[in-house]
Amino acid sequence: MSIISEAFSAWRAEYDDTLYAQFLAAEEATRGAMLNARGREKGIDPFTLFMGTETRALAYASEELVEHWQSHPRITFAKFERQWQARREAELIEDAA
Repeated sequence: MSIISEAFSAWRAEYDDTLYAQFLAAEEATRGAMLNARGREKGIDPFTLFMGTETRALAYASEELVEHWQSHPRITFAKFERQWQARREAELIEDAA
């Protein structure tokens, strides 16, 4: 496996862990009530609300989940990527010092 492949695999695993942690925290906070009636009717997988667009997430999220997100915002792919990059840049600066 190449260095780039290994780095991407590590990055992807970290993103997956972040998504799963968000999901578990929301599931606990909402006591499992994460879908609204429309989401349940359509058979939406609640986990997908953490990966999709905000519009889709809000369309199927329960009131409890929306309330949870107000104090614990969803970490979208783009936000995770920015946070990850900022951490790596800080590490490089620290290593160079």
